[in-house]
Formats: sequence, structure tokens, C-alpha cells
Amino acid sequence: MNDQDIVALYFDRNEQAIRETADKYGGVCMQVSMNILNSSPDAEECVNDTYLKTWNSIPPTKPRSLGAFVCRIVRNLSLNRLRDLHRRRRDRDLTLSFDELESCIPMPDERSDDLAAMLSDFLTRQGETDRLLFMGRYWYACSVKDLAARMNMTPNAVNQRLFKLRERLRAHLAEGGYHV
Repeated sequence: MNDQDIVALYFDRNEQAIRETADKYGGVCMQVSMNILNSSPDAEECVNDTYLKTWNSIPPTKPRSLGAFVCRIVRNLSLNRLRDLHRRRRDRDLTLSFDELESCIPMPDERSDDLAAMLSDFLTRQGETDRLLFMGRYWYACSVKDLAARMNMTPNAVNQRLFKLRERLRAHLAEGGYHV
């Protein structure tokens, strides 16, 4: 079933929408949550909460991409869960991935939509490998080791490419008036 049909089920308040969403996006939602939480029970709970939040959000929201919509929800729920579970002790690898980006991306302000558009523009200008590395590390919270294995690269090569990507991102944002 395609995304438009699933969204139509949500608008009809048909519970089949949740089953279809789980069938189509349950695996990727679980992977995103596991990458962040590294705990199956916590990840499963976040994925289940994602279905409830999706049910409560559609309607009125009509997402352009159901996959991106549910991934954003599970990612945010997982990050909130991580904060709740580890207020003093965070997963070092996840914290490092956010710290890496902190040096490139300014704090959110009233121009957040403009910043999002610039980030999207930056990513569309990158090659496929760089886009996959960037999204894998900073959106899906994959470890460098996992990315290296998936991309048939060494961890050192992944780190070098991510460093160069961050430098290019910093320059791209500076051209748009964003300075860290």
C-alpha cells in the first residue's frame, strides 16, 4: 500500500492505517530508535508510541512523506526517552554525533525554516555517499563503525569524510548568513 493510501486511512480514522504503517515503516522506526537507545524494550515502546502519535497527528496534519513523518516522530520520542533514562549519563557515541554538528549549525532562532532549507540545499549538492553518511550519522544516529561497515569503508575514512562534510556545511551556512 502506498503512502497516500495509508494517509487516507488515517483521515478515515481506520485502524488499518496503523497496521499498514507498522508493516511498511516498523523496521526503519525500530532501527532509528535502537541506534539512539540501544535497548530493545525502550525502542519497542518508542515505536509503539510513534504509532499513537501518528494516529493523533493525522488528521489534521497531512504529511508529504509518511516515512519521513514517522521517522521524525520516532527519533524525537527516542531522544526524549534517552534524556529521561540517562539524565546524567548519555551514550557517548550519540552525544559525540550531536557535538560534531554543534560546531556547524547555529542555535535555532526565528529563521529556523530558512536554516532547514539551507541544510536541505546543502545535502542535495552532495554526492550520494556523502548524503548517506551525513544522514546516517546525524539523522539516524548510526555509529561511525556501523556506517563504515555499511558503506564498505574504514572508520577512519568515514570520520574524514564527515569532517570534510561538516566543514563544507559550515561554509555553506556562512554564505547564507549563519555563523556559529
